[in-house]
Parts: sequence; C-alpha cells; structure tokens
Amino acid sequence: MKKITATLGLLTLALFLTQCGVSNQIKEAKTFGDCRYAISSVDSIFLAGTDVREFRNIKSVKDLDPTKYPQLGLALLRKKVPLDLRVNLDIVNPTNRLAAINQLEYIVLLSKSEVFKGVLNRRIEVYPGTGSTQVPVQLSTNAYDLIANDQTRDSFVAMIQSLSGKDDSKPAVLTVKIKPTLAVGDKAVNYPGYITFEQEITPNMVIGK
Repeated sequence: MKKITATLGLLTLALFLTQCGVSNQIKEAKTFGDCRYAISSVDSIFLAGTDVREFRNIKSVKDLDPTKYPQLGLALLRKKVPLDLRVNLDIVNPTNRLAAINQLEYIVLLSKSEVFKGVLNRRIEVYPGTGSTQVPVQLSTNAYDLIANDQTRDSFVAMIQSLSGKDDSKPAVLTVKIKPTLAVGDKAVNYPGYITFEQEITPNMVIGK
C-alpha cells in the first residue's frame, strides 16, 4: 500500500511539474508578442552568386546586362535567380518577464509579394532589461518572379540598390511577419497569428558596403 501511495505521489508531482513547465513556456511565448523588433543590419548579400555591390549602379531591370553579368543572365534564362543574404534581427524585451521560444517562422514581403519564407530552428531567449538581443537570420529565395512581375520589378530594383550600399538609393520597405513556436511535450504549438512590423532597408544598414 505504501508503495502504491508513493508511486501515486511521484506521478502527481511529475504531472504538476509538467503542467508548470508548459505554463511557463506559454507565458514566455506570449511575452515574445510584447517585444519590439527591428532589422539592425544586413550582410553577405549575393544575387545569382554575385556580390550585390556589383549592381550598385543599376537604375532599372534593363541595366542587368547579361554580357556584363553572365551569371545573372544564365540564371534569368533558367528562371532561377537565387538571392541570399543575412539579416540581423534586434529584439528588445520591454517587460519584466523572460521571452523565449523554440522556433521562429518568418515571412518577408516586398510590395505585398512574398520574398522570403522559412523557419529558424533554434531556441531564442530575450531577457528583460538587457538591451537588444541580436538574432542572425539567413534568407534565401528565387528572385525570378520579382524581376519578371511588373508590380514588383521597380521595388526589387530599389531593394537591390539599397542592399548594394548605394548612398543615394531610395529605401526599400519590407513587411516582416514572424510567428513564434513553443514545444509542448512532443508537439509544436504556434503563436496565434503573426507578429508584423515594417522596416526600411537603407544603405547605411549594409555591413561592408
């Protein structure tokens, strides 16, 4: 009887601790929604395998001369134009609670068209009162549709100019949508809806311009 009582006690304690752990994770994920977000800098930018700084003098898609940029010309023929870059996301926690997640889903829009989409599989913790926490995020996409689409072409050129570090370029405006995920047992639970913010990408944000 004593063994049964002890076993029941351990099971009850384990269930209580599990429930407490889940409750804490939910609170930490909710706190992520109270944080402030901004892209502080951008680096390691390549368009069709070419350093984007090579494109700083382009003014329109017509300036993307295949004879001058053969890798890009070949990529356009194949309809596969890889755009790769790393953005450094700054997160500030203005609360007095820990903000923490196990995974971060993101969508980046340019002129209401999706440019980047992916998942950052790593635990992120943002402590209160410690300034900003920087999270590097590697972004990759096929930019062919952005170049071919009349509605996004000009915005794409503006974004490339900004990313190239050209001083007199017009800032490109990106809409960033992020969705935190927490782990509850063996299951992943998504934050309800997306946390959305807009960000101007200016030449002074480009590292190594």
